[in-house]
Amino acid sequence: MTSTKKQALLRLQPDVLAAGKDAAAARGLDFNKYVERLISEDTTGARAAGMTAAQRLIDHHGDFLADLEADLDTQHAPARQDRGAAA
Repeated sequence: MTSTKKQALLRLQPDVLAAGKDAAAARGLDFNKYVERLISEDTTGARAAGMTAAQRLIDHHGDFLADLEADLDTQHAPARQDRGAAA
């Protein structure tokens, strides 16, 4: 069975290529699939819809999320040692 996909050549700056490969790996994708997904999401409006939904979430629940983040930061902050305490 032959693939209906077409081959394309990209020329990228080394740091952009490295960042793209790292982003693809973080998502469990090979680089080609990652680029294909980015183009598809950008050209179909899926990315814009996702960004709109994310902004709506922040607009409606931003204070709660900020409080939650502050609580988590406090819980995971390194313990302070008193300066006058003996070691």
